[in-house]
Amino acid sequence: MKILIADDDPQLVCALRITLVAHGYDVIAVPDGPAAVAAAGEAHPDLVMLDLGMPHLDGVEVIRALRGWTTVPILVVSGPTGSADKVEALDAGADDYVTKPFQIDELLARLRALGRRFAPPTDVPVVRFAQVEIDLAAKQVTRDGVRVHLTPTEWRMLEFLARNPGALITRQTLLRDIWGTDQVADTGYLRLYVSQLRKKLEADPSAPRHLLTEQGMGYRLVLD
Repeated sequence: MKILIADDDPQLVCALRITLVAHGYDVIAVPDGPAAVAAAGEAHPDLVMLDLGMPHLDGVEVIRALRGWTTVPILVVSGPTGSADKVEALDAGADDYVTKPFQIDELLARLRALGRRFAPPTDVPVVRFAQVEIDLAAKQVTRDGVRVHLTPTEWRMLEFLARNPGALITRQTLLRDIWGTDQVADTGYLRLYVSQLRKKLEADPSAPRHLLTEQGMGYRLVLD
């Protein structure tokens, strides 16, 4: 997911960038309202996170400008204000609101929720590589036309990678998706499940071409 952050606090932006990149997000940051509108038009982010009190063009005006042409989810992350300001932002078209200072776990949960709500439907719920076919709707995998049995955990890992082909999926993201929290320590579980998937799906599990490890970061499913 590509996130556009519009905030004039450089320290906060730096901290958010480090945290979000570590959780697998792409981040674009701008310091004011006009730059936010321009960046949204050029970069087409998947989500906009903005402060209300930006210079040159405040957050509500940015929301109204964006809502003139896009339905991108907008999360307001702003300092303590009265309920009237929150209502104004939501009425202008914001989708959610987090008040500073905030807990990073809460912010990440809001981002995940918005990502789920606004995820585009999968037009063709079938992913293919080599002789493998992953039917995301039917939740089944075949290889050379023969159905492959996967455990529930193997399926959840493969499904997450298949829904994001080519993208680097961090270990923290997979741990959170499979076990429901990124606080679970990776004691070799992910390596074990990836190894099992390679044995079942790769032509040569010892030299995988599709289920790739990005050392120290996570995993990637390559379809070519």
